[in-house]
Amino acid sequence: MANLELTRLVFLLDRSGSMRSIQSDVEGGFATFIDDQRAATGECTVTLAQFDTSYEVVYRDVPLDEVPALNLRPRGSTALLDAMGTLITDVRAEIDALPEAERPGAVIVAIMTDGHENASREWRRPAIKALVEQCSNELDWQFMYMGADQDAVEVGTRLGVKSVQSLTYSKGKSREAMSAASENIRRYRNAKIANPAALMPEFSDVQRAALDD
Repeated sequence: MANLELTRLVFLLDRSGSMRSIQSDVEGGFATFIDDQRAATGECTVTLAQFDTSYEVVYRDVPLDEVPALNLRPRGSTALLDAMGTLITDVRAEIDALPEAERPGAVIVAIMTDGHENASREWRRPAIKALVEQCSNELDWQFMYMGADQDAVEVGTRLGVKSVQSLTYSKGKSREAMSAASENIRRYRNAKIANPAALMPEFSDVQRAALDD
């Protein structure tokens, strides 16, 4: 069986040009996010991918203690669907290639963006929704969608992400949004070790209220 002590944390981060105004806030929030995950029980590796018009894997399957500081360089447009499709299929192939005992007991995909899709060429929304739902239902992957200045619940649902795992935040509260996500991920990682059937905590009303303007 898979290694219940091991979590694969996969973070997909928007670096389109509109992120420039909150660059330092995002970098600081991500640093705190990683520090917070180091306090959780068990092992964890991190994959970070960034996207704008193009897609880039910054690092892949790196242990938490070796995760470098985030260096965000905003540019380009928002090809969210292409980035999601590429990232999810690549990570799934990597995990499928591992011996059963080396596969992570928990896989968490967190997506953070401040804009709407406007540049994808290869993937369409129905295909992404089907892919996310397949990984959620068949593989027990956990997905989070964090969207700034939009109805993230509506957008996330159209992408296959559960409404209770989608979070709307105002653009000036990127750090707080990461903190809320990190809290839920840490709780899930701790619970998963004791109970393989544990569920990712829902974003609470208190967490959501703290992210309003």
